[in-house]
Amino acid sequence: MDANTRKKLRSIGHNLKPVVTIGDKGLTEGVAAELERALDDHELIKVKLPGGDPAARKALAESLCKQHKAELVQNIGRIALILRRAKKPKAQLSNLQRL
Repeated sequence: MDANTRKKLRSIGHNLKPVVTIGDKGLTEGVAAELERALDDHELIKVKLPGGDPAARKALAESLCKQHKAELVQNIGRIALILRRAKKPKAQLSNLQRL
């Protein structure tokens, strides 16, 4: 992803609220299913990560992206901005289409 695309995605993501929150139990089946659904519907989402070590949070964000075939756009503190373009975007739900 080039710098201009990343910048545009970050500006879109700035106004988004986290749609998935990962608690202290980590990535459970339910959380993984919700993350998958959110990526299918919205394409660009914010995920709230558990507290703790910053390196562990970054590793978790990268692991989520790898597991769900998504791309990490930005990771600041406990919030990760994740992108996975849909094959057939849902115009009314997609954060990329609604603008």
